Amino acid sequence: MITRKRLAAALCGALLVTLTGGLLPAAATADSGGPEGGQAKEPPKVELVLDVSGSMRARDIDGQSRMSAAKQAFNEVLDAVPEEVRLGIRTLGANYPGNDRKEGCKDTRTLYPVGELDRTEAKTAVATLAPTGWTPIGPALLGAADDLKGGNTTRRIVLITDGEDTCAPLDPCEVAREIAAKGINITIDTLGLVPNAKMRAQLMCIAEATGGTYTSVQHKEELSDRVSQLVDRAAEPVVTPVATRGTDGCQDAPQLEAGLYSDREVFGQHRWYRVDLLPGQELRASVSVAADRAVNRDYGVLLRASTVRGREIVRGEAAGDGRTDVISTGLRYPKPGSDDADSDDVDVKPAAETVCLRVSNSFSAPASVKTSPGLPVELTVDVVDGPDDAGDVAYFGLGRGWWLLGLLALTGFLAGLIWGWISRWRIAVWRTN
Repeated sequence: MITRKRLAAALCGALLVTLTGGLLPAAATADSGGPEGGQAKEPPKVELVLDVSGSMRARDIDGQSRMSAAKQAFNEVLDAVPEEVRLGIRTLGANYPGNDRKEGCKDTRTLYPVGELDRTEAKTAVATLAPTGWTPIGPALLGAADDLKGGNTTRRIVLITDGEDTCAPLDPCEVAREIAAKGINITIDTLGLVPNAKMRAQLMCIAEATGGTYTSVQHKEELSDRVSQLVDRAAEPVVTPVATRGTDGCQDAPQLEAGLYSDREVFGQHRWYRVDLLPGQELRASVSVAADRAVNRDYGVLLRASTVRGREIVRGEAAGDGRTDVISTGLRYPKPGSDDADSDDVDVKPAAETVCLRVSNSFSAPASVKTSPGLPVELTVDVVDGPDDAGDVAYFGLGRGWWLLGLLALTGFLAGLIWGWISRWRIAVWRTN
């Protein structure tokens, strides 16, 4: 029995190494030929959204009120804003002191418009704030997204609040998902001042919906340091995904070049994309699907490459059980070189093959969870020169479905022969003794 387990483990290990070498995706890099190539670099935009509701009067941050701590932190942040960042400030709950909920939920306005920063003017505007009214987080996020619209640049919203939204049914988590679904590449980071469990859950949901971060804040230094980090992060060079929209079939799917793309996919949906591949090139693709809301355990994602006629070429798949918020997989497909490439006729150009990429997921959710907008999808596409070295597993075509199936069949056949021979030898020895 021990011998049998060891032999099986060895065979599985060898097979796993082979498959892993053939399926590891490579991250695409943005260059001048990518979807964003040639576009002028625009300054990053950041809007700080500050809660000025009545609860900000509480004196539980280093012996002073939450509002005083926020003002001091803002002064330090404004002094350290990088010159290239275009910064703005929006408030919520700063103006209406009454009890009319309808009016209170409209209380959000621009305190300092997004643009080149006049530090003195911005500090003066912050100094005038006094805790006043309600907590309309959802309307404030919609207003901030509108403030940041336009242009092709990094956009970031930093929300600082000390309580959960008081303007339901406009759920701020759903608002964040709608902002993300628009494909305008806005990241929302949230900071909770002295948070409770309900507030923490809401702010985490807002951040996760757009790929942002959540931070719990108990001290003034933590607030100023974290806001400064997030503003500085907006100035760092990043690859911004290009919004695209997959279709229900390959025939009318969008044509993708090498680059990073974002999309949305509802539960259990298939989304199709097309990539052209010349002889001698290799397609490397990977996909990540994020669970930005409560989902049932046991889910998966499938990335499948096929011909336009529907024959599967290669696939990559992964499964999860609720222990992670993002699940990813990838594939490689090397297309053999063409004899036309060696021809002396320079007018003869090799024909490109259209590869159909299908992204599928097996997520499900409780009936109380909204399925719209769909789950965030990030697709990386890279086209490189195909392998010409026999040391590369893809050189043998192991990234293709038929080769892989043949390898599995041959491995099983050889394993059966070896095990049968070992069993007969052991029985013969036992009878002899």
